Amino acid sequence: MEIYIISIILASILIIPFALKTFSPYVWMDILYFGDLLRILVKLVARRRRRPFFFVLDRFLEQTAAHPDKPCIVFENERYTYTCTDKRSNKIANALQSHPGYKAGDSVALFMGNEPAFMFTWLALAKLGSPVALLNHNIRTKSLLHCFNCCKAKVLIAASELKEAVEDVLPSLIEQGVTVLLMSKHCDTPGIQSFSHEVEEASDAPVPRSFRSHVTLKSPAVYIYTSGTTGLPKAAVVNQNRLLIALAVLSSNGVSSSDIFYLNLPLYHTAGFVVGFIGTIETGSTIILKRKFSASQFWDDCRKYNVTVVQYIGEVMRYLCCTPKKDNDKDHKVRLAIGNGIRAEIWKEFLNRFGNIQIREFYASTEGNVGFLNYAGKIGAIGRVNFLHRKLFPYTLVKYDTERDEPVRDADGLCIETPKGEPGLLVSKITNLAPFVGYAQNEEQTERKKLRDVLRKGDIYFNTGDLMRIDKDNFIYFQDRVGDTFRWKGENVATTEVSDILTVCDCLKEANVYGVQVAGHEGRIGMAAVTMKKEVQFDGRKTYNHVVSCLPSYARPRFIRIQNAVEVTGTFKQMKVKLVEEGFDPVRIQDPLYILDENEKSYVPLTAQIYNAILSGNMKL
Repeated sequence: MEIYIISIILASILIIPFALKTFSPYVWMDILYFGDLLRILVKLVARRRRRPFFFVLDRFLEQTAAHPDKPCIVFENERYTYTCTDKRSNKIANALQSHPGYKAGDSVALFMGNEPAFMFTWLALAKLGSPVALLNHNIRTKSLLHCFNCCKAKVLIAASELKEAVEDVLPSLIEQGVTVLLMSKHCDTPGIQSFSHEVEEASDAPVPRSFRSHVTLKSPAVYIYTSGTTGLPKAAVVNQNRLLIALAVLSSNGVSSSDIFYLNLPLYHTAGFVVGFIGTIETGSTIILKRKFSASQFWDDCRKYNVTVVQYIGEVMRYLCCTPKKDNDKDHKVRLAIGNGIRAEIWKEFLNRFGNIQIREFYASTEGNVGFLNYAGKIGAIGRVNFLHRKLFPYTLVKYDTERDEPVRDADGLCIETPKGEPGLLVSKITNLAPFVGYAQNEEQTERKKLRDVLRKGDIYFNTGDLMRIDKDNFIYFQDRVGDTFRWKGENVATTEVSDILTVCDCLKEANVYGVQVAGHEGRIGMAAVTMKKEVQFDGRKTYNHVVSCLPSYARPRFIRIQNAVEVTGTFKQMKVKLVEEGFDPVRIQDPLYILDENEKSYVPLTAQIYNAILSGNMKL
């Protein structure tokens, strides 16, 4: 009898895993993910309790002590070990702290592209306890000055190749008493000081910890700029605590110290800076740094440097899949790709063509307080929801009226949760564990991102501005962005900012900017419905010159539609839904249509021939 009972127990033990796999195929992955969550929380709590305070810089110093001679950054023909990186940052810190225009703790704006000096300078400023504003090196004039002023920086450090961009705003910087340093050995422009020779002559001795003794977990670490629902770019405040959370989370992203990480996304963005740079500091990996993404060089670089981990946004994967096929497409050592925004069909094509690479799709935002990870590898999903995640970081999907551009509320004034399978606005409760710090010098925009009285009177949630859908298996899918922002070339475009800039043009009276979908492309491309000033004709060349001089390439409206009047709602909000639906089809639209032509350096009429060339993929956008 005892043998019979034991046999039943053993059989049950053996059957249970098969039964779970059959009826709950993701349960083991869920269990492993719960384990990761617990490890992340334990690591975060342990680090937050350390005294003196433990920051990202301290993790870098730990890695330097652990493997001083290991390559930290590889850039073109240059190779920097962890020790070399540490000493280079010491030289910049020592040169800066002895400069009369700077004192330890001052906010500093960093205006550089992807280069080792960007990383050296950020580490140097971290050693001096200075928060750093990461300026987009593509912005100019009004936008550049606005972004600089957001962080109240006392110093601007710029790359030598950005000298002309700095000179455009120099009078305003001088008026504010800003110290402007150029990473060059010589500069003859009054008001701009060359800084490279001071760095070369400076000591590489360690920077005393006393310079950053004032820094706490609540202190701002970096300002990362994000285009929100309205206006010019906003400076999202990323404090030391948020970076510490990122460190803990990134410790479980599947990257190890033996990995070689290919970083070709902009360092001024959250993806490049946090996931790429900060992530490799946590894991102690080697970074292969590129100035910018190049589809033609991507796989050759991966083979050359024995890359094992790559980073992506949706467009990157599509560009790679659009390159000519080669016999050696699967000849590489890449095992892991980390990023967000990849469409299901591109995901499948990428794996079929380039081999068995693990895709770690995730969802997060610079200023947001909620994130998801597709740890199960479900193609097309941004993550998987479960009770533990929801308990720690309370979130929900609520019904959203896209025409009125606001959540739907019931008779009691509360939001209505959407059932599974239906799209809804993702909102996340603001708590101590999931805080929302907001934007620097912009209380109005900070308040706009807060949604009150969501499920109960008095509660406050962060409004992500993203429509999501949860399926019956608890996978969550991105549907679309709401409001006045669309995404193109991996960049968020604030339509109000673009509209404001367009209406400065001599011939344009009003501009309603929106994003339209183009077959075969991620995100939405910019389009503007405009009205003309009285008795003025549309000047395509003048409009082109104005747009190119004032907007980065990703924000420039590719299509312009001339209307007699801009349609507005009863509350005088510009109507976009119908315009978005109509797109840029010259057969469907009777209004005059124009397309930005870089060869002609003008906006030229959009013909049916051009339209068909775009749809067939023969014309690149």
